[in-house]
Amino acid sequence: MDPQQLKFSPTHEWVHLSDVGGQRIATVGISAFAIALLTDLVHMELPAVGRAARPGESLGEIESVKAVSDVYSPVEGEVVEVNSGLVGNLEAMGDDPYGKSWIVKIRTTSDAGLDQLMDYATYQAQCATEG
Repeated sequence: MDPQQLKFSPTHEWVHLSDVGGQRIATVGISAFAIALLTDLVHMELPAVGRAARPGESLGEIESVKAVSDVYSPVEGEVVEVNSGLVGNLEAMGDDPYGKSWIVKIRTTSDAGLDQLMDYATYQAQCATEG
């Protein structure tokens, strides 16, 4: 996916919204900026399918040799799919953070959290201040 077509949370998750069979699905991953900060990923904890997701609540954790970080839900809904292939292949996240390295898909149940998401240019400005 083209990162310029995505939305970003202040906590470095990206979101791609799509309509699938009349349902709005949010595909969620973590940004290239966050992956670069974490470096050397060693473990990921994914949520269970069916789990409720609320904006700002942890969906799971990603661990690097430097730190453990929560992966937060940017939207409200229900987890309908997880990318279990990432668990044994975390190094791939650096190769394709906006494509094959998505973490969860959430069927949204409201617009909660959507107003907190940034476009790519705004997110890049945030990253520059954190840099």
